[in-house]
Amino acid sequence: MQLERNTTKEVFVPLAADWGEQAQVDWGRAKVYINDRLTEVCLFCLRLKASLVPFVWAFPTEKIEAFLEGHRLAFEWLGGVPGTLVYDNPKTAVTKILKGPYREEHTMLSSLRAHYLFDSEFCNPGKGNEKGTVENLVKYVRRNAMVPLPRVSSLEELNQKLISWCENQRQIHAKDWEQERRELRPLPTSPFRCCKTNVVKVNSLLLFQFDRNYYSVPMDCGHKKLRVEAFVDKIEVYDNNKLVAVHKRSYKRGEKVMELEHYLPVIARKPRAAKNALVVRKLPEVYQKLRIMLCKRSPEGYREYAKILLLNMEYNFQDVLTAVEDSLKSGHTGFEQIRQLLISKELRIKHTVKRVPANTLPTLNIPIDSPSKFNYLIGGATT
Repeated sequence: MQLERNTTKEVFVPLAADWGEQAQVDWGRAKVYINDRLTEVCLFCLRLKASLVPFVWAFPTEKIEAFLEGHRLAFEWLGGVPGTLVYDNPKTAVTKILKGPYREEHTMLSSLRAHYLFDSEFCNPGKGNEKGTVENLVKYVRRNAMVPLPRVSSLEELNQKLISWCENQRQIHAKDWEQERRELRPLPTSPFRCCKTNVVKVNSLLLFQFDRNYYSVPMDCGHKKLRVEAFVDKIEVYDNNKLVAVHKRSYKRGEKVMELEHYLPVIARKPRAAKNALVVRKLPEVYQKLRIMLCKRSPEGYREYAKILLLNMEYNFQDVLTAVEDSLKSGHTGFEQIRQLLISKELRIKHTVKRVPANTLPTLNIPIDSPSKFNYLIGGATT
């Protein structure tokens, strides 16, 4: 006997929220062209439940620091904090799903909530429809704000476009937004530090490993344990409470992010290293041309090259770079010639007379006296 299939479809209850009561948060993915290269970005999406005002920001990652930064940026753009935020169960928010509505939150999310004073709620596993307001936002953003695929020069430019789109949406919901805005909780006096903290060990190459990449530190930090605070866009490195290095964060794998200034004291002691030092090979092309030229000129050309590199300890990097470029153009590429170019520029700046516009000069009223008063100088009578 053939059994009848249960064809009953699941039904849902419409949900609502008071002004300022709730916002929903989710991640989405989208493709954009950044410098003509097709790139996938991560979209942090937050939407107020009552007024439907959205906030969208593009990140290169969904890591915890981006999750935290998305909240901070959203709260600051809204000018306040919703009472409750509703999430799915992302690993950046939940470390363990317990029975019913209970969750073990990521400690960083708990710290964020304590700072901004909002509550959290989580959907049942696999029930993303319970936050349909923001689920629909992810699709809506892709269909409306990112069609055709944006062509931008940077992530910053993309985010300016997204914020303009969000502002337009806020104007569309202006009447509801005004009511919701008044019910948002006030922002704290200082923003939350949206970073992940790690302890790292520096090796003999003045490098430490973090998140599959390597970053350099000054020479006196060699072989030390340091504290790293990783933000979405930068890496801050501390020796106890002293900030010793700041790097632009890399999301590649196996990349060595190095600063020339960290290695100059070592090059001063070991000038031969200048010839093949990785940090030097990463310098602009004019430095490579200079290196090849000096090392061809003499077996000890690396010494001259090292002395030129060490000028960066005394002068601004861009000024030294310009001096190297000028020396190559003139054909005078020695240390003394490049140093003289730097000294000459320094003297020009120091002795430049600042011109003052005529209309800003003070007006002086000098009285005109009678010349006859000076007759006594030649023995004449005074008037």
